Amino acid sequence: MSDELLRERQGHIEILTINRPEARNAINLATATALSDAFDEIETDDDVWVVVLTAAGDKAFSAGMDLKAFATGEFPITEKGFGGITKRDFPKALIAACNGSALAGGCEIMLSCDLVVAADHAKFGIPEVARGLVAGAGGLIRLPKRLPQAIALELALTGEPIDAARALQIGLVNRVVPGDQLMGEAMALAERIAKNAPLAVRLSKQVMKQAAELPENEAWAVNDAVFGEIGRSADAMEGAIAFAEKREPNWTGK
Repeated sequence: MSDELLRERQGHIEILTINRPEARNAINLATATALSDAFDEIETDDDVWVVVLTAAGDKAFSAGMDLKAFATGEFPITEKGFGGITKRDFPKALIAACNGSALAGGCEIMLSCDLVVAADHAKFGIPEVARGLVAGAGGLIRLPKRLPQAIALELALTGEPIDAARALQIGLVNRVVPGDQLMGEAMALAERIAKNAPLAVRLSKQVMKQAAELPENEAWAVNDAVFGEIGRSADAMEGAIAFAEKREPNWTGK
């Protein structure tokens, strides 16, 4: 296991921790490779139903690209994008637990996650324009999908960060809690998701992501195909039987 990334399994939940607090959890090539490898493994691990991505310390979720490493010719990008994640179509529920600031590429990693729990001192932003750059790891693509366009444009064009309270107000994050409660809240959310049928969770995510890119008439075709698939699944039958028998279901993911 790479020192740059810590991994822990709790039940059906995998916790990934970027472990470079001395560098504000900036992403170098070793970290990007470790993240990419971990996500590759988790995608095919049927025992993992939910992933929580966080970082060490309480200062930064990630400051983005490690500029010192970049200056030596290192590019923290894999075929799955910056940090091994920003271009990844990850099928399982993915929660970002932002223990501190998520700026530049760090914000774009956060935007690659489905849900976000933030410490109350966290900040979010894509300040690349202040350095003569653009947010090229998905920030300019994903922010307008998560936020009203005027707000997304303000973040992109001013480069100014926002605090956690503002991020919650505009719907960029799902929860804001004191820093010492961050992982407890993120794990509670992960556990609530993991109580549900894993196949149904994956397919629900799939439909919502695909439908967001399609006209409604085309989205119905995606929806109906998935509905037919899930209706034939063992978990759908188990859910009905468990309900009738007044017991907790035993999901198999099939």
